[in-house]
Amino acid sequence: MSTFGQINLLVRDMAATTEFYRLLELDFADAFEWPAGSGAQHIDDMVGDGAYMAFDNAPMARIWAGGFDADRPAGNVVVGLMVETRDDVDRLVDQVRNAGHDVACEPYDAFFGSRYAIVIDPDGNQVGLKSPIDDDRRYIPDIGHR
Repeated sequence: MSTFGQINLLVRDMAATTEFYRLLELDFADAFEWPAGSGAQHIDDMVGDGAYMAFDNAPMARIWAGGFDADRPAGNVVVGLMVETRDDVDRLVDQVRNAGHDVACEPYDAFFGSRYAIVIDPDGNQVGLKSPIDDDRRYIPDIGHR
């Protein structure tokens, strides 16, 4: 049996990535270099029940994954962050936009009952912002004929 333990984002610019996720009110410490003089940088922080989120730059990724290719196209993943209120979704999107980052999906009341939006981090990763589910706001979306 497996359990979820971490998500590790491989990043090009550690400072820009850290600044972006701090805009989303995640409390990451500053990156540290290890081993000293290697240029390898890492940050991690607990983000849930025993799970953590980590950032590594290419030199660090090559330490634990020797064949790491920094030019490999990114996967089609959405990193999901839960926020406390519906208003928090809108507020955080505004913070991200005002800092010059892209918004891929403007905040809206989603069919699953949450306020939801998607912002883009400095490496092009999609980050979903989701409020708690309100069962009274659930609906069946009109998907038309596809």
